Amino acid sequence: MYGYEQNPGAQQQYAPPQQGQYAPQGGMQGGVPGGYAQQQPPLYPEPSPPSLADAVRAFTTGTLAAEDFQQIFATSKVYCPRGDNPGFLALHNTQQPVIPMFTSLKELRRYAGKESKYFVITGAEVIDLLPTGYGFVLDMEGDHRMVFDAKAVEQMVDFAMRRMYG
Repeated sequence: MYGYEQNPGAQQQYAPPQQGQYAPQGGMQGGVPGGYAQQQPPLYPEPSPPSLADAVRAFTTGTLAAEDFQQIFATSKVYCPRGDNPGFLALHNTQQPVIPMFTSLKELRRYAGKESKYFVITGAEVIDLLPTGYGFVLDMEGDHRMVFDAKAVEQMVDFAMRRMYG
């Protein structure tokens, strides 16, 4: 036990905290030890979710389902080049206008240069803020470029709405 020995009939004596326990100043308060045992790290930590770049690679190679990709995309950071005015920069020299987005700052710099301006948002915010009729392309200069046309974006919006509202 931590803090003071609690043997009935014996005098209470101080027992130093054992490794991994917190010993606040002030000892016991109201007959209850004032410290808390620290949580030990789990023996097998929870695996971290795949990065967006990993999800892009897995999705483009067919090893990740669309729903799983979308869940990862929604919570991931997306790097977007920007101009002097707020908002997305769009490419209009394609069949449909698309907005370039990147899975990392490194990928953005490969495309737009070292001194380019950018902003960072989540994939869920992308889906919420993307103008109607626009698609987006992830990692234009990357090995696993992904293009989502306007119809695919509408499907992503529908999927997000079903997840949120049932």
